[in-house]
Order: sequence, then C-alpha cells, then structure tokens
Amino acid sequence: MNILLTGATGFLGSHLARALVQASHRLVIVKRSSSDCARLADIASEMIAYDADEEGSVYRLFAEQGPFDAVIHAATAYGRRGESDVGLLEANVLFPLRLLQLCCGQGTRLFVNTDTFSRDSLAQGAPHLAGYHLTKKQFAEWGAYIAKKYGLTFANMRLEHVYGPFDQSDKFIPYVISQCLRDGAQLALTSGEQKRDFVYVEDVVAAYLLLLREKSSLPAEYAEFQVGTGKATAVRELVEKIHSLTRSTAVLQFGAFAQREGELMCSQADTGKLGALGWQARVSLEQGLKLILQKEAAD
Repeated sequence: MNILLTGATGFLGSHLARALVQASHRLVIVKRSSSDCARLADIASEMIAYDADEEGSVYRLFAEQGPFDAVIHAATAYGRRGESDVGLLEANVLFPLRLLQLCCGQGTRLFVNTDTFSRDSLAQGAPHLAGYHLTKKQFAEWGAYIAKKYGLTFANMRLEHVYGPFDQSDKFIPYVISQCLRDGAQLALTSGEQKRDFVYVEDVVAAYLLLLREKSSLPAEYAEFQVGTGKATAVRELVEKIHSLTRSTAVLQFGAFAQREGELMCSQADTGKLGALGWQARVSLEQGLKLILQKEAAD
C-alpha cells in the first residue's frame, strides 16, 4: 500500500514507521523541518519525507506522491512546549483537517486518527492539557462529519497509556525506570491508587496494521476503536513492579504528593471492536517492562 504517516519522528510514530517499512508498504512521512529524526536513522533511506512547515508542502506531497491507500495521523501537539492555543488549533485541528480534505479529493478511503482516552474530560486530572484535549475532541468531531459527507472510513484510535522502548525520558514510565536505576534515589509519588490501562507499543502498532489489512471491510463512516489491554493496573502496582524488576534501592515515597484535583481514578479500554477484527493485546505489563529494560541494557 501507499501510506502517508504523520508524527513519524515521535514515539508511537517511529514504531509505526518501522513496522510499515518492514511490511513492505511504500511510506511517505510528513514532519517538521526541526524534528529530531534519530529514532528513524536506520530506516531513513526507505521512506520519502516532506517538511510540513515548508509552504505548500502538504499540497505538493499529495500531488507528487498520491493518491494514498491510507493516511495514518499520529502527530500531535500537547502544549508542553509552550504552544499557544492558536498553535494547538493549527497542529491538532487545521493541519489534519487539510490532510483529510485532500484525502477526499483523491479518493483515499481510510484515515486513521490517533486520539486519547481522556479527551471527554477536558480538564480532568490535567488542567494544563485542557487545550490539547479540546482540540483532539474537535478534530474527532470533524472526522465524523467528513466521513459522513464523503463516505470514507475515519478510524479514531482512542489510545490508553502506551509505553515501550524509545519513549520520551520525561514520560511517567521512563522517568520511574530512570529513578529506580539510580542508587539511593528518593522517588516522591502520589498514593498511586489511580488505575490506568498500560498497553505495550507493539500491541498498539499491531492494531493499526490490522485496520490496514481490513481496510476493504471497514464501514465508510466514523468508527471508534479503544486501544488498550482492557485491564486497569494501579499506578502503585506499576511502580512497585518496576522497583522489583530493576532490583532498585530507590526509596518509594507514596503519598508525598496529593492527588490532582479531579483526578481520573480509573481508565481502561473496551477492546470489543478490535477484538471482533481479531486483535488482542499480547504483551503483559511485566513482559513489556522487561523488554524496555533489556533494550536499555543493550544500549
């Protein structure tokens, strides 16, 4: 297939890019000119890259490389880098909306959007991400409108807490691992009672690849897929598991921080729709953590 992928330089996007190349798809990526491409260094020659911030580049890539069999949109702006509200709107709504409209113009039948499990509660547990959640919700609504209007499949992937190798060091699991590997560290935490559905990145990638394989059988409409293991694990249990696997001497200070006001206490996926297509999460939390530690040791 001829696939367009956004967000390829990021954590999930780089895993998707590698899997798509390994599956012999023709891959075109769109990125920022300032993006760090280190995660893609070993497969850079097997992709065609365009810089989204060059004037007219998005229209040019559709003209030069299209039509695409599918577009996978994995790029996002969280607001953690000081983006303005207008910047979030541009990155999370206007940019993908341009892609979506170009898909309709060329007859692309599948647009796979990467969404978040918590966007329905805009400020719940993370008021600093309210703008991000709002824009993700808005684009999903645009996707439903465009899918109905033009008769394409808009597959909205509602991801739970994705983890795995090559994630950003300031994300929760990489941060806990790095602290547990420090001799005598003191790790200040909440009580850890909140539960999350931790899903290994390779299982998430498998869900995306499944939709590509099933493209012709998917309905020409908006379809939402929740992506997780279907099991919620307490944050305290996760941290203690990492502490045990690393044989850490770090002191775990549960309760040092109060829970955020309005904290979402439990989130887990309903994987029924993906399960009906033959997908299931295969990597347990302990297996996934061991895989991360093995790769860190190898590096």
